[in-house]
Amino acid sequence: MPSIMRKRPNSAMHAALLTRQMWRETDSCLKNAPFHLDLWGSFTVQNWLLDVGRPVVMIFCPMEWLPLNKPTAGDYLHMLYIITTPFLLLKLIERSPKTLPRSAVYLCIITFVMGASIHLVGDSINHRLLLSGYQLHLSVRENPIMRNIKPQTLIDSFDLLHFYDESLGHCMWCVPLFLILFLYFTGCFTIVKEERMMPFSAWLLLGPSTLYYWYLVTEGQIFIPFIFTFFAMMATVVHQKRKGLILDSNGLFLLYSFAVSLVLVTIWVACLWNDKVLQKKYPGVMYIPEPWALYTLHLRDKHRTFTD
Repeated sequence: MPSIMRKRPNSAMHAALLTRQMWRETDSCLKNAPFHLDLWGSFTVQNWLLDVGRPVVMIFCPMEWLPLNKPTAGDYLHMLYIITTPFLLLKLIERSPKTLPRSAVYLCIITFVMGASIHLVGDSINHRLLLSGYQLHLSVRENPIMRNIKPQTLIDSFDLLHFYDESLGHCMWCVPLFLILFLYFTGCFTIVKEERMMPFSAWLLLGPSTLYYWYLVTEGQIFIPFIFTFFAMMATVVHQKRKGLILDSNGLFLLYSFAVSLVLVTIWVACLWNDKVLQKKYPGVMYIPEPWALYTLHLRDKHRTFTD
């Protein structure tokens, strides 16, 4: 008898907790979540200026302004990107109608900062090599400037640098970024049908946002994390639709950005499919050439001729 009396309060407490949790989920779905124009706009602008614009500044900025043995303008833009991006992601998470797991968010932010910092060092040296004649469409050992390096064991150091920059750095940078965006996406569902339509400002931001994700996937060689995130978004939409929930304007903006980016990546690969030189560097099924590899292969000599 005493054991039965003990179980009843526990069962009642458990039922109360479940009821409270269900009430919170329903309440989060009823909350009005307007389109976050300030955050999405800031996120898009800083991505283009600090990430896409970084290599452009390093290539076109006169070397006399910032010597190569000192941090260049592109390095300072990269440092600023590492500061502003986690701040904007945290502000985005704060506005989520759904309470997201804080431990997962903090771990993602820490990993993102570490990966972006690793990428900062590797990318800074790679762009200095680029100004010295390094060809991004070739592997490290096939580059002409590496053939005369002595001792030859130094090439192993450049191989390690390439691994930290292109593989480890990109992975630790972009996987946490996509994971945070996906966690935010899981809270972008509502039962209010009026929230399904995106405002005009969201459609204006969709183009720059889509192009940036295309650049991030192709230049960072992170198609696998990108496509897994997109599939996870689609699966979440199907799962929530069975509950009678639909995406709000923020969720639609994020989903459309990923979807159109996937189309752009497909077009990009199709246009460069017959390039034998790029196929040699990017063999196999995951043939996604980097935009800057295309620059060193076809455009750099024309740029030098124009500037000379």
